[in-house]
Amino acid sequence: MRFRIFTLAAVAALIAVAPAACPAKTKKIHDDQKEKQWLSMENGPWWFAPDWYYYFLHKNYSGAEMYWKWAGFKSGYRVRFKEEKSNVKRIMPVRVTAEETQRQKLAKVEKERAHVESLYKEELAREADRAIDVTYSIYKDEFSRMQDCIADGLLYCLNKSKGKMKYQVDELSRQNEVICANIAYIHKQGVGYGLENAKRQQAYEEAKTAMGELVSRTARLAAVAATHY
Repeated sequence: MRFRIFTLAAVAALIAVAPAACPAKTKKIHDDQKEKQWLSMENGPWWFAPDWYYYFLHKNYSGAEMYWKWAGFKSGYRVRFKEEKSNVKRIMPVRVTAEETQRQKLAKVEKERAHVESLYKEELAREADRAIDVTYSIYKDEFSRMQDCIADGLLYCLNKSKGKMKYQVDELSRQNEVICANIAYIHKQGVGYGLENAKRQQAYEEAKTAMGELVSRTARLAAVAATHY
């Protein structure tokens, strides 16, 4: 008898403890009112619930208005919501504006990056152009010919005048050294010396003109030496 009583008491205790030992099931709760509010603020229909609650307590916020609806025996006043009457607006247009602003910023950054990249490539092309003098070969032979004319003419003046035209010869020699030094500088290649070949060509043309003028002056001085000595 005592055993039966003990057994029944043990079973009753297990039954009482069993619900506490089993994990509790979480019940999903769907709040229709909050869903409507969130959808209204995002991009869904402009609608709130409960409608009469928002009409009486949050009319300015929700843009609620009352109207009469004919529906037979169910005719009566209803509540509808108009966004244009609300003193707040949707979040979505703000997000769209922010996204557009971000897009424009990215477009501006990309445009600036492309501009900087084009400048960088242009500078690389200029650096490559400055690295090698491809125009000197055009003028090299002409410079050599004119230098021979100047050297022979000045030597003739010194010999013909027996040194009496040394001042004039030294002056023309000094001017010739300046022209040759300029040509040598233009022809220098490497970091810090390079010019674009278009600028080199222009400088060589100027040097050629100056050297040609010096050839003419040397020829006139040689003519004076031949006449007076």
